[in-house]
Amino acid sequence: MPARNVPLTTGAAIHKCIVTAFLAFAASAPALAQSDPEPAVTKHKDEHHEIPPSAHTIAGNLGLVSQYVFRGLSQTNGKPAIQGGLDYSHASGFYAGTWLSNISWYTDQNANIASAPVSLASPGSVGAPYTPNRSNAASVEWDFYGGYKGSFAGDWTYDVGAVRYYYPGRFENVGAYRNPDTTEVYGAIGYKWVLLKYSRAISTHTFGVNESKGASYLDLSASAPLGESGFTLLAHVGRQDYPGNANVGYWGASGGNNNFFDYTDYKLGLTKDYFGFAFGAAWTYANTRHAAPDGQTTAYMNAFGNNIGRNRVVLSVSKTF
Repeated sequence: MPARNVPLTTGAAIHKCIVTAFLAFAASAPALAQSDPEPAVTKHKDEHHEIPPSAHTIAGNLGLVSQYVFRGLSQTNGKPAIQGGLDYSHASGFYAGTWLSNISWYTDQNANIASAPVSLASPGSVGAPYTPNRSNAASVEWDFYGGYKGSFAGDWTYDVGAVRYYYPGRFENVGAYRNPDTTEVYGAIGYKWVLLKYSRAISTHTFGVNESKGASYLDLSASAPLGESGFTLLAHVGRQDYPGNANVGYWGASGGNNNFFDYTDYKLGLTKDYFGFAFGAAWTYANTRHAAPDGQTTAYMNAFGNNIGRNRVVLSVSKTF
């Protein structure tokens, strides 16, 4: 009957109106959202506030060198070394770190005369001041350092601090030598890629030399980029000075004194980064003396007949992480 169709038609019309209104509202929602000055959903706070960078930095380094040369002197008698360290720095300028390398220079020293060399590793056969059946051992250098650095007037920098050169090992028969552990204080000033640094020993002994407190090292170094090539030129000149004390226990009547340990050293080198590694090659030279005027009491001539200064070539590869 027609009367039954009327409600159906009316209901369909109402349903159609509701659907049409809903679609119209949905279509207008983006416009409403764009006009709303405050978003309906609160953003995460990290999107509103920038997280400040950490004031603390920790970096490590690992390297391999064809020989370890320090201040112009081979610490490994021309043999390779594995080296590594860890550094901490604070945004304020304070820093601290540690660094290690294998070495052999201490026990490579000559405990006897040049014509009859005996390694300091086992010097008992030499006689006084050495003791029979006792030995020495030192195969690692372990450094600890800390200081403060900063900059001023644009490209100028400064650095002050202290370093402890620590050689763990056995030192039961050192004779005319002394324990090699050494403490230095230092100050440096730099301009762009040039640095001038002065170090002074404040420990009783300096690298195993008796009566050597106050020994100093002056270092002028440059690290200059070569245009856009990616290569960096290294240049250095340094001067090691020991107080001119007699140190009779070592030099005796040889005509020498601790000034015979003085020398000047030079360095020229190149470095370049490849695939995240730093590769380097350098030539060094130190005008170190072989021996005292008597020709027998050795200065920088070790028990293997090698002057640990003079001409050296060093190849290196290292990684910082």
